This record gives sequence, C-alpha cells and structure tokens, in this order.
Amino acid sequence: MLRLRRQQWIEMVAHGLDCLPEEACGLLVGRPDGSVEAFRPCTNTDRSARTYAIDGREILRVERDLDASGNGLEVVGVMHTHTHTDAYPSPTDVERAALLASWHFLIVSLRHPEPVARSYRISDGEVAEERIELVVR
Repeated sequence: MLRLRRQQWIEMVAHGLDCLPEEACGLLVGRPDGSVEAFRPCTNTDRSARTYAIDGREILRVERDLDASGNGLEVVGVMHTHTHTDAYPSPTDVERAALLASWHFLIVSLRHPEPVARSYRISDGEVAEERIELVVR
C-alpha cells in the first residue's frame, strides 16, 4: 500500500499539468512501509509526451540530501504522468523498472479531465497494482 497526503497529490497533479504536453516525473520520499512524506518534482530528461527519464544525478542529489538530514527518509518510488493513456505501466515503464523492484511506481493519467492515479510494484517484469490510501492531515 502507498500512503499519500492530500497536499502531495495536489503537487503531483500540478506538476503534471505544468509539464504538459510532456510527461512529468518526480521522486516519492518516505519510509519503506509506503508512507510518502514528500514529493520531489524532477525534470523529464526524455522531454517526451510518451516516456520519461530522471537524470541519475538528480536522484543522487535527493538521496544525499536525505542522508544528510538524518531523518530516516529515503526515495521509495517514482511518480510520472501519462498524457495520452490510462494509469497503467507501459512496456517501457516495465522495462525501465527492472533495477528498481523495491520502488512504488505511481502513475497519474491526465488522459481525461479528472486526473486518475494508480500505483504499482514491478518486479521481474510482473506488474502488481497496490492500493493508494489518501491521508488527510
């Protein structure tokens, strides 16, 4: 299960809309239990409406900041938008997830007027949807 705060959801959707027509992406910062404490918007280095990539240096910078903070938080996943399709991992998403099996993969579809979010765990090419709990606080 992935736990998000309402404010994080708003930030993700806003980032997605700001990046249109390209896909948006960002890192989910939290705890291994799936509690997301922060969303870190990132640059889509693919600059594409169909795929996304986050520069490894950007991920490393976030990880170093988290280590220096000493608060026990870590990168637990990634969010990206689908601008033209539903919130389900594409074959490219599955292929790129190969090295990140412990991560949560949150996809926000902007295909319809109301954004739709779904989250997945992807391991060895297998896609398993997980529940999203929206925490209001």
